[in-house]
Amino acid sequence: MTAPVLQTQMSAALRRPGRLLLTGLSIAVAGFVVFSTILAHEITERTVQDNLSGTPAAADLVVGGLGQPRIAPAALEQITGLPGVAEAAARVQAGLAIGGSGGPYLLLRADPGSGPLATVRLLEGSYPDAVDELAVTRRTADRLALSVGTAVLGHTGSSSSDKPLRLTITGVVEATDDAGRDAYAPADVVLAVDRANGVEQVDVRLAGDATPSAVRQRIEAVLTAATGQRPTVASGAEVRAREARDATDQIDTIFALVGMFIAVAVVAATLVATSTFRIVFAQRMRQLALLRAVGAGRLALVRALAAEGVLTGLVTGTVGVATALALGHALPPVLRLFGRQIASPGYPLPAAVAVVLGTVLVTVFAVVAPASSAARVAPLAALRAASTRVWRPGIGPARLVTGLLLAGGAALLAYAVVGQLPKPDQDDYSPFSPLLQLVASVALAFMALVALGPALVRPILAVVGWPLRQAGPIGRLAVGGVGGAPRRAATVCVVVALGGTLTVGVLVGGVSMQALSDREVALQAPADIEVSAETGTDLPAEVVARARGSVELTHVTPYRRVQEITLARNGASAGGENAQVVATDLDLRALPTADKLVAAHGSIAELGPGRAVVAGWFASGHGLHIGETINLSHAGRTAVVRLVAILPDGAPLSSDIVIDRADLDRLGYPAVSSGLLADSAHPGERGRAAAVRALRQAIAGADNLALNVLADERDQVNRLLDALMGIAIGLVGLTVLVAVVGVGSTTALSVVERIRECGLLRAVGLSRVGLGLMLTVEAGLYGLIGAAVGLVLGVPYAWLAVEALGIAAPLVLPVAPLVGLFAALIALTALAGVLPARSASRVSPVAALGTDS
Repeated sequence: MTAPVLQTQMSAALRRPGRLLLTGLSIAVAGFVVFSTILAHEITERTVQDNLSGTPAAADLVVGGLGQPRIAPAALEQITGLPGVAEAAARVQAGLAIGGSGGPYLLLRADPGSGPLATVRLLEGSYPDAVDELAVTRRTADRLALSVGTAVLGHTGSSSSDKPLRLTITGVVEATDDAGRDAYAPADVVLAVDRANGVEQVDVRLAGDATPSAVRQRIEAVLTAATGQRPTVASGAEVRAREARDATDQIDTIFALVGMFIAVAVVAATLVATSTFRIVFAQRMRQLALLRAVGAGRLALVRALAAEGVLTGLVTGTVGVATALALGHALPPVLRLFGRQIASPGYPLPAAVAVVLGTVLVTVFAVVAPASSAARVAPLAALRAASTRVWRPGIGPARLVTGLLLAGGAALLAYAVVGQLPKPDQDDYSPFSPLLQLVASVALAFMALVALGPALVRPILAVVGWPLRQAGPIGRLAVGGVGGAPRRAATVCVVVALGGTLTVGVLVGGVSMQALSDREVALQAPADIEVSAETGTDLPAEVVARARGSVELTHVTPYRRVQEITLARNGASAGGENAQVVATDLDLRALPTADKLVAAHGSIAELGPGRAVVAGWFASGHGLHIGETINLSHAGRTAVVRLVAILPDGAPLSSDIVIDRADLDRLGYPAVSSGLLADSAHPGERGRAAAVRALRQAIAGADNLALNVLADERDQVNRLLDALMGIAIGLVGLTVLVAVVGVGSTTALSVVERIRECGLLRAVGLSRVGLGLMLTVEAGLYGLIGAAVGLVLGVPYAWLAVEALGIAAPLVLPVAPLVGLFAALIALTALAGVLPARSASRVSPVAALGTDS
């Protein structure tokens, strides 16, 4: 009997391909996501190998390199003249101070500027071709007020030659790295600046008929004769492969982390598929009962339904993989239209087959329980008027006990994590074990939700659905529709809750990490730009006056940073010996970043005469505490101050203690600044470049002054955090995508199941618009329940994760993003139900009442 039953089920599935695709839609999405990730990995690796290698693709041989002996300029000339060598590009760099000893510093790098071995691209002017010319990057030109045709006087600072070099800016170039102090020129110019350093690396391009091994032997012979040592000559392919491995090792680590989120999305797709199969099989109860009545056994039905699942997984998995492959190959030409170059992913056939087989396996796993349940239908059920089976409202005792045990295990693990959280000033803390237990607790919590979900839907719905019940009959009908099938609702809501919990966790954790980063960056970079004098020298008062008078600068804050102050307490030196401290009188309250300078103990707002703020590491190393009075002495003078705040780690300007200007005066220090901080008056890179130029003009003519753009480091940290946040949101969004697809497919299939109910509602007066609105609100309720559960679970687990990291990050609740997430989940799930709702509203009431549902 197995063969006829199997043939019946498979032929029925093939006759309705639309229903088959709808049944496995979540599986298709999972296959698409998994294979898209594989293709993204391929694209990233190939792009790195093609474009991000430091060695040009045209370099056939590479001589020397990092850690290898320098190559003498004379040997470079010999390599260039060897038979078989078409071109040799030397990689060497030198430091160059322009405009005087106190002028800005340039890092001059050698590059041919054009041709196959060039690593820069000319944007403006012409590339240098003489020993007194150079090109600068775009940011360097903007910040140093350099343009094509500008002549500069360069100083090497080398003791071997004090003669300055007169150089002319001939071009502006684009380079991979642009720190605002980069310049490029041919190798002979760089060697003229500092010939003593020698050449670090030589990239060699061979002539068309040259043999790599023969040219390598000639190069080795030349260098061995010149240095007496056997040099390293590697093929360009080997060097690029090594550089690519170094880069792709990090890429592999990133994609391993991505794999964890993909696994969560696959689990979510499995849950949705399980719910979908339950709906589909429930709609065919009379057919299955008839098969039982004519002699089909339960095992034969299970096999037939499982085979249908295999077919569903095979078809939908293939569709998902094919869609991902098509988009993967369409992406490079589309991005090329916008000036972005990425590699093609190729055709990873083994991976495609593996993903399709994986979707089949996942589908079989999802279909087993629904098939086993459907096969238990009694043969007499074929005599019933309805072809569907009523959903059971609750859960059995065994499932209840299992769910409670899982919930208890999750709570115990969370309690264990709380007990292991680091104590203040604990140095031997390791986050590995608490985080592992936290992940296990989250897993158990969601397993408990899966088990207890049908019993929890109605109580949760009674709370979150109360406003809808007060809104009128459509709201009451929508709440009743969700509550009437708690098992189906529970499965879909758990998937939405899973995506919601992950998203809440990422939002709370990301904002908390951003707050920690802002606090640390505010200590390291309290302003956009710093001008500092060398140790033992002062910042001229006219420099401060010019800076304050510039319209391009704001928040100009001069400071004194002094050393050789002795700290003591209770009449004895701290720590049992004289403690030498570095102190500054920087007014922390006047800084624009003052709101981000959060004290670990005490309050920074209390800083003033007779009161001090101390770095955290210095306080712990010398046993200092809030409220303690300490003595600061210098050159026979003493200032008594009380500690009012301890910063979490260091203090601004790499100081140990921050005191008031009056206290530093009492110690006998002259009222002359040693540096100043300033911010750009205008936003963006243009505003920052204008501020840098203004400060350059302010310090013009002053010696022993250094200008450092602190905001560049701050921007780099913020860009990294924003990128990580975006990636994390995108990854957890995969689970939300699966959840939305699940809501849409569940609503679509439930419409078929409830077509007679819809017809009855239309017959008693519910309009077409009202019916569609009711079903749309039902779909939105799945999102409402899932979002509520996700919020309840996500916030405490995010707090535990932040605390378990042991990095003293503050817990920040981003209220507006959380409210936006709540609304987005409801809106997305409601939109997923719009099309099924419109389909149901178009059915004639007479035709609907006549159907056998």
